[in-house]
Order: sequence, then C-alpha cells, then structure tokens
Amino acid sequence: MKRFFSVHDCADIHALIDKALIYKKHPFADDDAGKRKTLGLVFFNSSLRTRLSTQKAAHNLGLNTMIINAGTESWKMEFEDGSIMGGTTVEHIKEGAAVLGEYCDIIGVRSFAELQNREKDYSEEIFHKIEHYSQRPTISLESATRHPLQSLTDMITIREIMGEKKPRIVLTWAPHPKALPQAVANSFLEWSKVYGADITITHPEGYELSDEFAADIPIEYNQEKALEGADIVYAKNWSAYHEYGAVIKSDREWIINAEKMSLTHNGALLHCLPTRRNYELADNVLDSPSSYVIRQASNRVWAAQAVLSDILHSQDMR
Repeated sequence: MKRFFSVHDCADIHALIDKALIYKKHPFADDDAGKRKTLGLVFFNSSLRTRLSTQKAAHNLGLNTMIINAGTESWKMEFEDGSIMGGTTVEHIKEGAAVLGEYCDIIGVRSFAELQNREKDYSEEIFHKIEHYSQRPTISLESATRHPLQSLTDMITIREIMGEKKPRIVLTWAPHPKALPQAVANSFLEWSKVYGADITITHPEGYELSDEFAADIPIEYNQEKALEGADIVYAKNWSAYHEYGAVIKSDREWIINAEKMSLTHNGALLHCLPTRRNYELADNVLDSPSSYVIRQASNRVWAAQAVLSDILHSQDMR
C-alpha cells in the first residue's frame, strides 16, 4: 500500500481486517517495523479518537510521531496555484508539504469539508496537494469526502459482531444541531459495498448522498420500516449533498433509542463518535448492551496499525 485515501487503495479489505485483528491480539508483534522512521500527523481540524489511536498504533510499530495543528501551531497555508500571497496566508503548500516530506517518512492529513463549495470540497485539494508535494505515502485521517480509517474500523467491528455471516446493515441519518459533512456516511457505504454487506440507507427526504457512494443502494424514507430485522444499525448525521451543506430539517423524531432498536434483529448500534446524547442517540440505547460504540472506538488503534504496517512493509518503504 502506497497511500490510504479510500477502500480502492486496499488490495484486499478482508486481509486487512484479518491483519488488524491479529494486531489486536498481539499489539507488539511487529514493534520494530517503523524503527528509525517518522509519522507526521497534520490536523487542520480537531480530533480525539483519530489523533490518539493513530499515534498509539504508530508507537506499537516503533514509529516516531510528530503532530501539528495546521494554522495554529504552524503558518497558515495557501493552496491556490499562482496566488499573490499578500493576505493572511504565510506559506504555500508547495513549500510546506515539501518540507513535511523532508522530515517525515509517512504523513497523515485530517481536513474536513467546509460545506460552502461542493466542487471545491469534493476535489480533495488539501489531501492531494500534500500527497503530491511531500512525495511521501499519505494517509487520510478524514477528508472532505471520506473517513477511511473509521470505515476500516467499522468493518473490523462488524466482523467481530457477525463473524462470517453476511450482515444486514442500516445506515440511518440522525438529527444534529449543526451541519456536518457527508464524509463518514460516504465512506461507510463505499466500504460496506466492498465488504459484501446487505445495506439500506434511511433518512428524511432531501438528505440523499452522492451517487458516487450511494448508487444502487436502496433508500427507505420510513426509518422504523428500514430498521426492521437489521443486524447492524449505523447512526450518523450528515448535511444535504444536492442542496450542499444545508440542514433541510433537524427532525428530532429520527433519534435512535431503545424502542427503535427493538425493531431490529437484536441489532448492534454503531456510531463513529462523538455523539450528542439524547439528540442523536438516547441514553437508553447508548448505555445498553446493544451499543458497540466503545469497542468501535477501541478498534481505531488496530485499523490504523494495520494500515501503517502495510505501508511500512511495502516495497517502496524498504
């Protein structure tokens, strides 16, 4: 693996899941893989699980880590080609990323959608320019359109819950007080299709996702009907794609609670966290045996470790 941006960068996601589960049993089995190498983690947006899990995974492999909060602990970056830098930006990405490449052997980048310009967000300019100008293997720590480390984690957790059985999954929109990107939902669909799951999407009308990710996946606008018989319920908010970034309505009736989970086939609840308690997910489901959100968060370490290991053991890194 030379980069990790989407499911399409993985030769075999089931082999990658197997590798992650081996690391879960034997965290330090490969603790010299990253000896004398450095992972740089660049955060344009805040993080708890991604930051800590990736750093822990790196340490398990013997990697040094350097972390920077871009724009607050570094110069503000300019990404526009041909720009006349007379404003607030101080360093161009051409030099900034090239310098990162001099200091780091692998680079992780976290940069959210701004939800102002769909074409700009979906072009993934920040990730691609850092990858291009650093000339280093680059990992997405969540981008404008995808969150592949989270999605790999989700598949690991689903494997643990379901074993080899084909899961019936419902991705349900959940209410939220602010507009959120589509990245987690997009990525979850992309990975679920390759995993081989039977998946349905449920959301209020107007929250349809891009055909790039949701094509050929059935949509059920009646949430309770969609939940009937589900093995896995993945709850997540996202803003509108077609009316880009809009909160068309924040329908509190779409909250996931114990009553709705009772419609499932003893279903397991997943959520990427953080979650707004009693707004997205009710206490009576988050604190119940059907909630796997903490195990899911714990599995972030093993997902990151599997990806970093694949990159470290690739021909280009030897």
